[in-house]
Amino acid sequence: MKIKFLSSLLIFLAVSLYRVSSETEHASLPPRGWNSYDSFCWTISEDEFLQSAEIVSKSLKPHGYEYVVVDYLWYRRKVPGAYVDSLGFDVIDEWGRMIPDPDRWPSSKGGKGFTEVAKKVHSMGLKFGIHIMRGISTQAYNANTPILDITKGGAYEDSGRQWRAQDIGIKERTCAWMKHGFMSVNPKLEAGRTFLRSLYSQYAEWGVDFVKNDCVFGDDLDIEEITYVSEVLKSLDRPILYSLSPGTSVTPTMAKEISGLVNMYRITGDDWDNWRDVASHFDVARDFSTANMIGAEGLLGKSWPDLDMLPLGWLTDQGSNEGPHRRCNLNLDEQKTQMTLWAMAKSPLMFGGDVRKLDETTYNLITNPTILEINSFSSNNKEFPYVSSSNKHMAFTLRSKRFQMDVNTLPTRVLGRTSCKDPDANGWSIVDFDQDEKQICWMENLGSHEPLCLYKRKPLLNSDEDIIYKQTKLHSFASDGLEFCLDASSRKKLSAKEMWDSPFSPCRWDANQMWKWNENGALISNYSGLCAVVNSGKTETTTIGIRSWIATGRQGEIYVAFFNLNQEKAVISAKISDMAKVLPQKNLNTTSCRGREVWSGKDFGVIRGSLSTTVEIHGSALFVLHCS
Repeated sequence: MKIKFLSSLLIFLAVSLYRVSSETEHASLPPRGWNSYDSFCWTISEDEFLQSAEIVSKSLKPHGYEYVVVDYLWYRRKVPGAYVDSLGFDVIDEWGRMIPDPDRWPSSKGGKGFTEVAKKVHSMGLKFGIHIMRGISTQAYNANTPILDITKGGAYEDSGRQWRAQDIGIKERTCAWMKHGFMSVNPKLEAGRTFLRSLYSQYAEWGVDFVKNDCVFGDDLDIEEITYVSEVLKSLDRPILYSLSPGTSVTPTMAKEISGLVNMYRITGDDWDNWRDVASHFDVARDFSTANMIGAEGLLGKSWPDLDMLPLGWLTDQGSNEGPHRRCNLNLDEQKTQMTLWAMAKSPLMFGGDVRKLDETTYNLITNPTILEINSFSSNNKEFPYVSSSNKHMAFTLRSKRFQMDVNTLPTRVLGRTSCKDPDANGWSIVDFDQDEKQICWMENLGSHEPLCLYKRKPLLNSDEDIIYKQTKLHSFASDGLEFCLDASSRKKLSAKEMWDSPFSPCRWDANQMWKWNENGALISNYSGLCAVVNSGKTETTTIGIRSWIATGRQGEIYVAFFNLNQEKAVISAKISDMAKVLPQKNLNTTSCRGREVWSGKDFGVIRGSLSTTVEIHGSALFVLHCS
């Protein structure tokens, strides 16, 4: 117990010193804190929030959890008829700006907003955050409220005209999941920019340190609002971290437009406590690490792809009108898998459970010293493709221009995705190019096999023209049935009946299904920048449901995580020599390492040749290796 305490203390001191030395830089580390949504939905009160903040301060702040965030609808009255997408129950000021519901947040009376709450949070040594929606509320638009000009202290006027909510609101651009709640404003109009300035200036006056901006990214992308809000935040005297949510349908290409404007941004839809949601994060996490988006330049500092909050411990239900009332549905192995992936991908760690009922198991998970060390200080974080498994189930095979499941044999050829720097990716050739059905075939290392061929399809558009992207024609590539197209990464969350990491999905117009072929023989995804590859029984084949990540520690240690997404136990192995293929470290011993596994606490001693262990169903193994 004493060793565990000292280890936690060292982590706390390291994080604290790092944050102090980098306090002029926003989000120098992945942000960490608590958010009210998973446990309270929108119903939290001032007393409940401050009780939670006090516990975070005492129990979680020593582990780097420094933000406490009030999630959405803090301005909605909790009365009969009010729910997530109801209209007419919000509290707004005379300028159409949202203010806290005074019945739930009594200290806000008299125009104080969140000032008193923020002061109390700051006195606990924490930072205060709020969730806000896009643009302007439908309630303010219907009331046609005037716009506050903060430079003059009165209504905004231009050329003798007083501008109002209906002059700036774009009612055709409502929030996709809250159509009655909010709409975009027109930032091309000075009146629209004036309204946005009045919002964020007010948040700074309240003492807000963190803003989670919803319905401006993903399916609701509004690059103009994000850009202008980022400019406003730069101009404020008070530093405010800028977060975007949610991230449904986000691609690395889309994220590169905004990553320099923000500090964290969701790259998934809402993550809840079911295995399907956890498993759906592996592809998108891999794609963003491959695109070098982890810890990229952001707003006055860095930005971090966000895999969403951690729905662990005591929770409520999505869209509920009640507070925490049930336990997390994930079993302990699944929870460890989630924590391990979030750490290895360096996602912000925002705990969502009710901290007032924080059990020892959950506490130990979210404060595990190795997990927090990896999340804060590791580098070179990426998926590690050079793993194998003795589990013969869920093997994805492709033979003679078609694909099928084969649960009795190991894969003869596996279609997967790899970095385009991998020379093995340059094996595609165009055949029968002048025929009606264009084909692209994998011609490398055929042996006795027939070529594995895909058919080139026209994109599913109203016109017959090919998609042109940066002067390169893009196509979708289908199986011989033509109903299923090669996918770069799944947009939807996979059901239990679907194959993990399946490279095909029903053909449609979708950026995920657009590919370009170059003369080197590479088939390159427009979505992720990864290349399609066919492996023939090699160690580095992508076995369905077996994943791995690798990273470097700040003292030269190597972190390797194995993940078993399957419904049966699996023995997962990796050669130590393969680590040199993906890590830049010098003096790396490629024959043996000393290592321990974090979740079991087992000391593996000297590991020679290869690393191997049994991983539970939906479980993970996390190794700390010393190989220099």
